[in-house]
Amino acid sequence: MAEPAKRDPAAPKFLEITIKDGDGKTWQTLFAHAKDFSTGSVGYYVSDKITNPASAERYQCGLSFTLIGSKPGA
Repeated sequence: MAEPAKRDPAAPKFLEITIKDGDGKTWQTLFAHAKDFSTGSVGYYVSDKITNPASAERYQCGLSFTLIGSKPGA
């Protein structure tokens, strides 16, 4: 796989993401870790199941953060 077109030298190893509802009640905190994607881009990724504290219903959550311009050949 080709090297990314660029990397962010100041990027942390992970991002802490807090999921809150419209009233400000926290559902869960997730940690997105640095990732080299199969496309050659770099960024962060997290996938997890999140429970609604009011109803106990579960949701699947997937988040990706891609560094703009990091894809090789972009």
